[in-house]
Amino acid sequence: MHQHTHLHRHTNTFTHKHAHTHIYTQTLTHPHTHTHTHTYIGAKMSEDKAAESVEPAPAVPVSAPAPAEMNSIPNGKGHETGEETTEAAKTPPGDTTEQSEDPEANLAESQEFLSNMEDKKTTRFTDFEGKTSFGMSVFNLGNAIMGSGILGLSYAMANTGVVLFLVLLTVVAVLSSYSIHLLLKSSGIVGIRAYEQLGQRAFGTPGKMAAGIAITLQNIGAMSSYLYIVKYEFPLVIQAFLGVDKPSGEWYLNGNYLVIMVSISVILPLALMKQLGYLGYTSGFSLTCMVFFLISVIYKKFHTHCPFSDFTFNSTASVTSVTNDTGYNPACIPKMVNLNSQTAYTIPILAFAFVCHPEVLPIYTELKNPTKQRMQHVSNISIVVMYTMYFLAALFGYLTFYGEVESELLHTYSRLDPYDTLILCVRLAVLTAVTLTVPIVLFPVRRAIQQLFFPNKTFYWPRHIAIAVTLLTLINMLVIFAPNILGIFGIIGATSAPCLIFIFPAVFYIRIVPEEEEPMRSTPKILAACFAGIGFLFMIMSLSFILIDWTSGSSKASSGH
Repeated sequence: MHQHTHLHRHTNTFTHKHAHTHIYTQTLTHPHTHTHTHTYIGAKMSEDKAAESVEPAPAVPVSAPAPAEMNSIPNGKGHETGEETTEAAKTPPGDTTEQSEDPEANLAESQEFLSNMEDKKTTRFTDFEGKTSFGMSVFNLGNAIMGSGILGLSYAMANTGVVLFLVLLTVVAVLSSYSIHLLLKSSGIVGIRAYEQLGQRAFGTPGKMAAGIAITLQNIGAMSSYLYIVKYEFPLVIQAFLGVDKPSGEWYLNGNYLVIMVSISVILPLALMKQLGYLGYTSGFSLTCMVFFLISVIYKKFHTHCPFSDFTFNSTASVTSVTNDTGYNPACIPKMVNLNSQTAYTIPILAFAFVCHPEVLPIYTELKNPTKQRMQHVSNISIVVMYTMYFLAALFGYLTFYGEVESELLHTYSRLDPYDTLILCVRLAVLTAVTLTVPIVLFPVRRAIQQLFFPNKTFYWPRHIAIAVTLLTLINMLVIFAPNILGIFGIIGATSAPCLIFIFPAVFYIRIVPEEEEPMRSTPKILAACFAGIGFLFMIMSLSFILIDWTSGSSKASSGH
């Protein structure tokens, strides 16, 4: 019996590649120990000769592996396609009753299975089959793109002019789409769907750290800007609904308290969801709110006279027109091109408005029937829809207030009439939209933290919850003490956004795509290198402009609203 054990283990290792031989030997194992030994020797001696005929046989167990095995293999992440995934699927014999009869066979196979899984542990917390539909994925990615950036675009247009703004917006949208193409191509080649893991595959630990830190900074900046809107707008909405003209320090009109309450009651429960796909419904509702915002901005353009007068200087709620022939008033003529000290903020604000790259790979992971082409379609539809909404909102917001528009569009409307019912509803809609966007943006940060600090850990609820609570606490602290929304846009947009949109996708692509497939001097790699160069130039230029602007003291970013 000792001999049988030894030989059987050896068979498991030796004939593992040939599923047919392996199953045949097992059927003879139990009744006749001697026959088993004889069969093993025959298999070993004829292995070289029989290899060609036995080789195709694994197609049967591969096509229908045991369910437990299927669930354990990550959803297209971690290894070259067809390597260890196929091998792990080949290992189990088809008949589970035979497995249970021979515990030593189980031991050998579980050892091999564990060794296969050792390398996959880095992505175990995303091990599930993609179940999110195409439409829900578009909603999630669109919601990730559409943030509070839309509120600063009219101000950006006022400082660039209509034509220059349109050119810049188009360029940034096309570059964002190309960047997603590079990310998806890189992830398809190595079978990895985590931004940080792409960094590790390209540059080792430094690449992983750089990607994780950039995602964390970028998305914390985004969440801070969203909650800043809650802090600033929510008290005004409550004040208007209650008809309080001069608040006397009521706690429910204190923005800091309201931000904390919204974070605990709305954002935290959504942020604790296990999968991003669950947020598709809230994303759809969030985008509906922003469509309402856009329609209202267009409507207000045709019901606001130019030049408008502040409500504070006008005793009635109605707005009076200074002159009938407003077409000759220089303050009411849109500028096609306009360059000034504030123009430096425009490119970072635009780039920040289109950053959805940290969310692309998590959404790709959860997409039903995931293919590169299908995910590219999700991205392109999201970008085109957001591009249209961005331009219309910026244009009509600018044509309403012209040079008077502020860095936060809703604040400008409150100067017209703080008790306007439509604008109150718009404020509520925007508050709802940005609040529901925070959980979407928090997911990639938590994923980055998992990859950086807990790479070998499986999904664990206490850690999942602790990271979300810690992040929300940190962001609330930032919002309560941050000076201005434009400062957040400018600095974050000028540093981490170029990395995530331009530099990282390009350099990862150059490093990951093998030279046999695309030589270094091939057109795609030269384009990618130029793309990375654009990112570096853009970062240096934006930071330089902002620093010059700040040191000259002319920037609005250094003063509060």
